[in-house]
Amino acid sequence: MKEKSVRVGLVGFGTVGCGVARLLVENGDILRAKTGIRFELVCVVDLDTETPRPVQLPDGVLTSDLEVLLNDNTIEVAIELVGGTGIAKEIQLKMLRAGKHVVTANKALLAVHGSELYQVAREADRCIAFEASCAGGIPIVSALRTGLLANDITALYGILNGTCNYILSKMSAEGTDFAETLKEAQAKGYAEADPTLDINGGDSSHKLTILGSLAFGYELKLEDVYTEGIEDVSQDDIRYADEMGYCLKLLAIGQKKPNGKVSLRVHPALILKETALARVNGPFNAISLFGHAVGEVLLYGRGAGMMPTASAVVADVIDVALGNSKRSFDQVQVKSRQQIAGQIEAMADCESRFYIRIMAKDHPGVVAAYGKVLGDHGISISGALQHEGRGPDDTVPVVIVTHETQEKNMSDALAEITELDTIGGKPVCIRIVDIPEDKDD
Repeated sequence: MKEKSVRVGLVGFGTVGCGVARLLVENGDILRAKTGIRFELVCVVDLDTETPRPVQLPDGVLTSDLEVLLNDNTIEVAIELVGGTGIAKEIQLKMLRAGKHVVTANKALLAVHGSELYQVAREADRCIAFEASCAGGIPIVSALRTGLLANDITALYGILNGTCNYILSKMSAEGTDFAETLKEAQAKGYAEADPTLDINGGDSSHKLTILGSLAFGYELKLEDVYTEGIEDVSQDDIRYADEMGYCLKLLAIGQKKPNGKVSLRVHPALILKETALARVNGPFNAISLFGHAVGEVLLYGRGAGMMPTASAVVADVIDVALGNSKRSFDQVQVKSRQQIAGQIEAMADCESRFYIRIMAKDHPGVVAAYGKVLGDHGISISGALQHEGRGPDDTVPVVIVTHETQEKNMSDALAEITELDTIGGKPVCIRIVDIPEDKDD
């Protein structure tokens, strides 16, 4: 049988781009042995053609001219690793219209403009492959598109940002504060110089938009995801939660109710220390999926970095070359925005248990005062913790754990509690997420 050759173009020769080039150029024999296909990286486009990189390209491959890639009709697969939602969108559109299949790690672009790009790809009879967009080297997209396709996915819980997970793990283990731990994460390369998109939850929301669409079969938009970051996380709350058997994670949560409504949210969450996700520490990612037939599936690994992400990109290149990506792209269906009108649950209607820390003034009747407010809003207390000591304005910390209630009930109650004369400052409120246990009957 004649050996098949697939010519590949790459736009973006940064950290991940160098990893992709290394796998294609230096590991070509391994890929050929596994697939029977010879992959040729014939064009790499980057504005910077002078800075030395940790991979050596053949002469004439590196260029600053995108048209070289677009006009080469022998290039079947084009990889976009530019990032962002501006020029990257234009590059992908040009690639598709030039007859190239597109491979990308650009979660922000797909979360914001995915529907438009997918439509253009279908019109051009091409596909977009994006395994690397959601969790680095973890094959979560493949799992949802193929391995778990027979399941009705009812929930997913994900630690999808390594920067946040490193910070929260370090704060929990060593008692450091947020600002100090963030600086250390930056020094070790786990956080960007500008970490805003990581710590404010935006990065996780991009990924949840993509994964939620695949898991639930709905056309989702970024604005469907409620987003809250970790900027205000306090060492006090990590310590008190630990005493009560919980640890703090930034979770991306997607849930589908029996009525078809989908809840999508990213926020700090307390989970029991015995759960699998509670043991995911440092810069690692993990996703726990629940299917009606398979039960719980947990995927774990490195969610970012040069080679883990490059591994997922090259896996997509191979999948495109084998024809699998195109078949999946064409055949896997999602319900349109018109079909799911009213099916995205508002955050105010979501239900959970809550951790509340109140700085209560040491006055008679303070417990009765905040207890009455909670009761008036239908919120039941399941436990409480109080330490001796004094805070600002002669206050003492009181930690309350509630039974399940709607978000809007808690928001209204907290607004009233904040106005009480017996309370110092705004209460801290963190949602408690009860991840289901998958046990044998």
